[in-house]
Amino acid sequence: MTNDELKYRTKQFSLMVLSLVEKLPNSISSRVVVNQLAKSATSVGTNYRAVCRARSDKEFIAKLNIVLEEADETQYWLEIIEEMKWINKSELEFLLKESSELVAIFVSTLKTVNNRLNSK
Repeated sequence: MTNDELKYRTKQFSLMVLSLVEKLPNSISSRVVVNQLAKSATSVGTNYRAVCRARSDKEFIAKLNIVLEEADETQYWLEIIEEMKWINKSELEFLLKESSELVAIFVSTLKTVNNRLNSK
């Protein structure tokens, strides 16, 4: 997957999450989750764009770790929504799968870069 494809994919992920949060109930607890989820999901894409502009391997790794943290946090909030039953599980399935795949991509990329750097 190219950088541009992953930029597009992370932006689409952000947009899908933003559409989801519009469907959530308006309660005190859901507002907390909505706020956290919207922030973390949109942060995945914005921080990935910063990864693509990294000027060194160290900067690349540092920024990609932030992306990984945000993707993992997003997955956590989606799981909370699922367990609270605020949204039909079928509506969450794609986002849960996508967040899991994004986490896996970022973990794999970090391992590859770290292995390459450690073998020098």
